[in-house]
Amino acid sequence: MRTVAIGDVEFGAGGFPVIAGPCSVESDYLAHARAAASSGADVLRGSVFKPRSGPDRFQGIGPEGIPLLARARDATGLPVIAEPLDAEDVQLLEPHVDGFLVGARSMHNSRLLQSVGATGRPVVLKRAFAATYDEWLGAADYVRSTGNDEVILCERGIRTFVTETRNTLDISAVPVLRTRTDLPVIVDPSHASGRREWVLPLAMAAAGVLADGLIVECHTRPHESWTDSDQAIEPPELKHLIDATRQLSAVSRALTLRSD
Repeated sequence: MRTVAIGDVEFGAGGFPVIAGPCSVESDYLAHARAAASSGADVLRGSVFKPRSGPDRFQGIGPEGIPLLARARDATGLPVIAEPLDAEDVQLLEPHVDGFLVGARSMHNSRLLQSVGATGRPVVLKRAFAATYDEWLGAADYVRSTGNDEVILCERGIRTFVTETRNTLDISAVPVLRTRTDLPVIVDPSHASGRREWVLPLAMAAAGVLADGLIVECHTRPHESWTDSDQAIEPPELKHLIDATRQLSAVSRALTLRSD
């Protein structure tokens, strides 16, 4: 398996790193970043641009939030990833981030994939709502066609007939992709569940099937979050989640090695 590093944090090297932060950067992002770091997060999520399902919804704080990313990185010492929506966003963000996040709505945007790939920075590529494994890996190939193999696949749930959860987590994606690609695979239990009380169980499932890490939404005051307030967890919950999933991941890896 390929090891992909965001800053000095390695995915695919046998550990269980966690990317965390609020769904979108807010004016007090520095406090959120510090809380995530104190809870054990390895990488900060810092999206200033947000693709939404309707134009009347909050679209992100925009370019004015970019300096907050640098302040958070300086204050915590953690690397930061952010989500661009087009090539112009990539240029704005590149000097200030350690990697890029390509969201589910953008997975099929081939020009964006090539733009982030051309930076040489690591790319976390989320699976689109109804993408097959072949389509997902094809999107990764657009990034890799630029000569950039630093791609991390992120399973975040797919659209099914189930309405109780926001999406349906395809936990089988992790072992299946082990046979299909050399890229690390992480899981987003926040977008899969849509409800904070289900984030931990899905995160544990990811650790149990030997995912290479997580991306989790964390907010110091979830009910006041500007986006996705129902699925954001508080810092103490994040700390417990990180501790629990790392323990389970270590046990799962040991048992898998023993069975081999």
